[in-house]
Amino acid sequence: MTTIDEKITAIINHFQLNNYAFSKRIGVTGTTVDSIVNGRPQADGSRKKTKPGYDVLAAIIDEFDINPDYLFGKSTVLLKSNIVNTPTYSGMPKVVTTTPDGEENVVFVPVKARAGYLDGYGDAEFIETLPAFYMPQLTNGTFRCFEVQGNSMVGTFFNGDMVFGRYIEAFNDIKDGRVYIIISKNDGVVLKRVINRIEDQGKLILKSDNKDGNYPTFTINSEDIMEVWDVAMYASKQMPEPVDVSDRLHDLESKLLELQQKVSQNSKN
Repeated sequence: MTTIDEKITAIINHFQLNNYAFSKRIGVTGTTVDSIVNGRPQADGSRKKTKPGYDVLAAIIDEFDINPDYLFGKSTVLLKSNIVNTPTYSGMPKVVTTTPDGEENVVFVPVKARAGYLDGYGDAEFIETLPAFYMPQLTNGTFRCFEVQGNSMVGTFFNGDMVFGRYIEAFNDIKDGRVYIIISKNDGVVLKRVINRIEDQGKLILKSDNKDGNYPTFTINSEDIMEVWDVAMYASKQMPEPVDVSDRLHDLESKLLELQQKVSQNSKN
């Protein structure tokens, strides 16, 4: 673990100062700084380092814009200006629609409405132009339905499928490996499998399920994210093909039946 004197030495070196110049910047004597980083000589020839007091630490933080958590061992980020600030992202979507009975509707965003949705996701008049319907199966949250566009998620979702997303109220609710609809300033509406690196890197890593090499992984910065919807259900016109294992089992069952018939026929003869 890095000690406080080592952290202060790192600050001095970062700003390319010597102990005397550093001491003048924080309003103490050069001897004070020297005793902290190098230690005071002792009778036995050793050096005993002085622990900095509150006033010294406060002066260092204020003068050099130091991240307090760096000094106290809670962060490796030296400067406040380098701290990744996670924007506030909480509450409900800006616009919801309801049934006459007060139940929340599911608003449907078809492919043709995607461009408008980027500008109008917070505009009540625009949201009211989109189809909306009530689904009693979707409760405990606000839900929105998006039409899948493209083939980047083939293997899980297909072009034209409809995915139902539950609104995510906070970035730390995003779970690694789950599929989300991300609404962002630069990338629009995307459906991807997500790795959450908001806390330490300020971004989400977005991956495609289609592994044909045409859909590379990319990132979206937290400040560019407008909405996040967790895929809770989907509807598809694609009927799943039988898996290879099932095909082989069917083949084995046919051969076993043929063998049983031959054995039975031979026993009769």
